[in-house]
Amino acid sequence: MSFYLLDYGAGNVQSLANTLTKLGYEFKWIASPDDFDKATSLIFPGVGAFGSAIDGLNSRGYLEPLRKYIASGRPYFGICIGLQVLFQASAESPSHTGLGIVPSRIEEFSSADKSVPHMGWNSVEFLDPEHKANEGLDESLHYYYVHSYRAKYDWTHPESAQWVHSTTQYGQEVFVASVCKNNVFATQFHPEKSGPAGLKLLAGWLSQPQSGRTSVPPTQPIPRAPKSKGGLTKRIVACMDVRSNDDGDLVVTKGDQYDVREKAPSTSDGTITGGLATRTAGAVRNLGKPVALAARYFAAGADELCLMNITSFRHSPLLDQPMLAIVRAAAEEVFVPLTIGGGIKDTVDPDGTPHSALEVAGTYFRAGADKVSVATEAVFAVERMRERAKDGGIGEGDGTSAIETIAHAYGRQAVVVSIDPRRVYVEPDYVGPYKNELVFGKPDGAEKERGKAWWYQCTVKGGRENRPLSVVQLAEGVEKLGAGEIILNSIDRDGTGLGFDIDLVKLVRKSVRIPVVASSGAGKPEHFVEVFEKTGVEAALAAGIFHREEVRIQDVKETLATANITVRT
Repeated sequence: MSFYLLDYGAGNVQSLANTLTKLGYEFKWIASPDDFDKATSLIFPGVGAFGSAIDGLNSRGYLEPLRKYIASGRPYFGICIGLQVLFQASAESPSHTGLGIVPSRIEEFSSADKSVPHMGWNSVEFLDPEHKANEGLDESLHYYYVHSYRAKYDWTHPESAQWVHSTTQYGQEVFVASVCKNNVFATQFHPEKSGPAGLKLLAGWLSQPQSGRTSVPPTQPIPRAPKSKGGLTKRIVACMDVRSNDDGDLVVTKGDQYDVREKAPSTSDGTITGGLATRTAGAVRNLGKPVALAARYFAAGADELCLMNITSFRHSPLLDQPMLAIVRAAAEEVFVPLTIGGGIKDTVDPDGTPHSALEVAGTYFRAGADKVSVATEAVFAVERMRERAKDGGIGEGDGTSAIETIAHAYGRQAVVVSIDPRRVYVEPDYVGPYKNELVFGKPDGAEKERGKAWWYQCTVKGGRENRPLSVVQLAEGVEKLGAGEIILNSIDRDGTGLGFDIDLVKLVRKSVRIPVVASSGAGKPEHFVEVFEKTGVEAALAAGIFHREEVRIQDVKETLATANITVRT
């Protein structure tokens, strides 16, 4: 069997390559239009905007050979954008035309009752449980989705509905999760990022005989009304702050209010004992090796992982080979989404060579990252956008920011913005520019909060510099620029173990329609229950309590399940 992978030039395709290697399959990359004639099986993976995918196929001379390959009856497996290009067109890029194999269009999710993008682990439901293409796909498991556009399931149009193999519900929308007919099988979700469930699905398709992947009958369309509740789970994210220690080695660290160096010694010889290792006062706190911790969290059931380079590639992100090596190595060990942050911005090498944020992001995507996180650059981009506004409003982007350029090429679902606000205490009768964002202390709250009010000021450079921008202004601004998700930190709660800053999370959650990840302050499993029940955020993140094994991911998920909060088990 001549098994080929199609790379159209954008998106993270390395993750699928790693998955196939993990499963023991050899493959080749499509390197020229002639390779389509050599392939006996083809997988087309990737994330990205519909228009960018079509442009990438066209510029390489791949579009028509791909169309002819599928028409030849040889097995085809499309993933995410590899599913969407099968359709006639997409509302994401109205001027572009798809392959038209499935006679229907891709439309944007409604954000009336939910956040968009649809990001996270969701279930599937077969239209025909006896359909013989079901090997490996399991209704009892969850799969990872990350997309803003979808194919609606419409059983009244049999010419397109006959292609639909399974559906998924998000909010009150029922959409196409997988298509299957003749030699074509494709999924909207990412099996290569769906952990053991995705490995099972890929292995099932690959292990089928050729005839089982080329002669699948159409599905009989049936009505499917939305249920009262969809299958989207709440995500638990493990975050690793990575930086160089004083010996130049990259380690996972964690600080309290962002101070990552060890405090005063607790022993006469100047060392601090306990935890993962013996540490020296004043040294960078070392909580483990990044790849080893990532593998541990994947095995423990983390739904996503973040690697944040908190030294921000001080010399050059593209010359930071140790961090690139860590991303590549982690992507070979973990099969859940991986976010990389730190230094995702326009930059210049020490020799004067410029690199755009888009180039930096692309390098990390191709190393194995699925999303990139922008922080300081996002603050400056929103400040510039607001300066251009004539009426004191949000303003418009100019198309040059890291958020805009990366979202345009890869889709907004690939861009995360990490926000680092801190409280600014004022009197309750404050009438300044942030009066509509004030949070008021509760009579039974912390003593320093009683009789006080506060707003949340944004910071840059790891919390070291305040900016004249509120958290709401920043959140609304990055959403307009094209961010697909927000990681919401709290400098005040970081490392305290007191729980998430519920007031902060609620303030941002009600201000935007993109997913929000609550971060900072978790000290026990019940804090995760509280933030999900009181704020409605899609995900919650922790770092130190997982690194120090004070709380296990399994403990968090068991506690959430007991509270009737849907999680991936």
